[in-house]
Amino acid sequence: MVSGPPTTGKTTTLMELGRIFEHTDRRRHPRLKARLPVAFVSVPPSATPKMLVSEFARFLGIPVHARMNQAQITDAVCHVLAEKATQLVFVDDVHLLNTRTRTGAETADQMKHLGERIAATFVYAGVDVEHSPLLTGPRGAQIAGRFTLLRHTALPYGTDEQRQTWRDLVGDMEVALRLRHHRPGTLERHAEYLHRRTAGVMGSLSHLIRAAALASIEDGSQRITKKLLADVHLDVRAQERQRPGDLSA
Repeated sequence: MVSGPPTTGKTTTLMELGRIFEHTDRRRHPRLKARLPVAFVSVPPSATPKMLVSEFARFLGIPVHARMNQAQITDAVCHVLAEKATQLVFVDDVHLLNTRTRTGAETADQMKHLGERIAATFVYAGVDVEHSPLLTGPRGAQIAGRFTLLRHTALPYGTDEQRQTWRDLVGDMEVALRLRHHRPGTLERHAEYLHRRTAGVMGSLSHLIRAAALASIEDGSQRITKKLLADVHLDVRAQERQRPGDLSA
């Protein structure tokens, strides 16, 4: 169970883990094209058991008709996941489930039922899950007893290893840019500045780089500079975390 504050990169971490896992699985089984090693769903707001399992069906491309009940959809989902040899199942936004309500408790039971029927490792992710209603009461205790909690926080910048991890992240985002005149290595050189602007929060970093890239396309320069980065207005939480002088440092 991956838990942490908003915008610290929990979903991004799951997607990267899933990407690595799927590529590894496909290298091991190059001839089995029909495999689906990883499944990914998000808990919808005010989810019911049927809504949750319908999200799985939507991900898998299973047609869901109005007359299909929860059990029928569940059977179809479990059949396809078994047929596709799915080994890793990500369930995001689990903090939206409240086991203190009847609907939330029933949806949590549905998740437990899927975990028992599907021969795969389940990974839950959400905002501060350990303090959320998901883990309260008898049902919450059952869920807590089945998972190891991994706390996901903003990336620190104190040690050489931490700074290198941050630079690697910035470098990976820079490689993904498709700007005609951008100079490779520019963002990595400004890694410390980027950390001060974003306080090490991956979501804020992604927003900052994406907004600067869009601005460079609009002005025709097709390259990101420090001045362009400084002109980007970040989210409210990032602005609150900034110290005086961070914009120009």
